[in-house]
Parts: sequence; C-alpha cells; structure tokens
Amino acid sequence: MSTLLEQAVQAHGGIDNWAKFRSVSAELDIGGAVWPLKGLPDMFQGIELAASLQRQHVGITSKGAAWRGTFTPDVVRIDSPDGHIEERHAPRESYQGHTHLSPWDRLHGLYFTGYALWTYLTIPFLYTQPGFQTEELSEWHENGEVWRRLKVTFPDSIASHGREQMSYFGEDGLLRRHDYTVDVMGGAQGANYASNYHTVRGIVVPMSRHIYAYDDARQKIDEPLLVSIDFRSIDFHTE
Repeated sequence: MSTLLEQAVQAHGGIDNWAKFRSVSAELDIGGAVWPLKGLPDMFQGIELAASLQRQHVGITSKGAAWRGTFTPDVVRIDSPDGHIEERHAPRESYQGHTHLSPWDRLHGLYFTGYALWTYLTIPFLYTQPGFQTEELSEWHENGEVWRRLKVTFPDSIASHGREQMSYFGEDGLLRRHDYTVDVMGGAQGANYASNYHTVRGIVVPMSRHIYAYDDARQKIDEPLLVSIDFRSIDFHTE
C-alpha cells in the first residue's frame, strides 16, 4: 500500500474499523443534468439503498415510484408491486455503441447507479483490495489547497466507470475529488467532488457528491452539474 493510500485510509476511519462492517444502508437523492438527457428524470430521487461491502451487490428501493432494483455486475433486475419484472444479464454489453447522448432504459440506469454508488461508498478502502494498483502522481492545486493525487487501476473483476481512475486527497487525508472516464457513456469524463463529511460509526464519509465534466487540462467545467448525490442518512452494519 502506498504512503498516500495508507494516510487516506487512516483519515477515513482506518482499515481495522472498516473491516468490522459487512453492509451499508442509506437514504439519498440523485439528480443532475444527466438524468433528463438519458430519459430517466427523477428515477433516483428519494431512494433507499442497502449494499454489501464484501461484494458488489446493491439493492435500491424507490417507495414513491414503487419499484425495487437489484444490481450485481452480472445481472440487474427491477421488481414492481404488480409482479412485473425487468431483468438483464451481462448488463454492460447493453451499452455497446453508446455515447453520452444515448438514451437509457431503467435497467441501464440501475446498472450505472448501482456500481457507481458501491464504488463511492467504499473508497478509499476499496483500493486496498487485491488486484488494485496505485501510483502517486504530482500534486494538484485547486480551491486554494494542495491535493495529492493517486492514480488507481481497477481489476477487471470490479464493475466501475473505467479501469483507470484518479483520486485527490487534501492535507487532512480526506477525498476531495475523484476523476474518471465513463465507459458506458462512450468515455464521457467526470470530476466527482466529495464534501460535507460526517463520521458514521468511526468511518468518515462525504454526504454530498457533485459531478462535473473537465477539460483536457483537468480543469472543472462549472456548468452543467451532471450528477448530484446527496445522502440524507448513511449507516454501517456488522451483519
């Protein structure tokens, strides 16, 4: 583990504390310009989440819209109260030929949201798992701060935006920004800003994430706000 990753893990609550937990639950709202563009406005407003921390398994429930979705890398499924079931195997294959403008159905939206939330809720501890490769790069100046940058290469076994991603950590060791290209959107770029940190059972987590595009110099493009993620509650569980 790199020195930067060690410091980041410690700042977010420590690996020993993290290892106590098996699952996470949350209440949250997801918005932003991406969803109307994809034809799914408000699909993830007012949702509840229950996820495993040991494997990529996420349940998402919308009480208002009366559906429950399940994400795994291999299968996504949406169940409705009337017994209607939507299901897709090998869901990543369904994005072939997509660009950032391609419309999505609900299963597209669920797969993307499932892997994204699971990734966000497990960083930086995720990077300590077998198969991840990390490399510290040069410092970055933004918002009047100096951030240390960690390039992370994901193993093929983890569903995420893309294999190479970048995390920026402040002097306090907390995540400030997370960059990636989104394979399922034809390589669209995202700069994901983490803020509003709370401590939950000893784990330090950002309650807000705002995602923007960035230019060739990695400078944030302020408009539009592509995705907003605002957690109303998060809790970690030992079972």
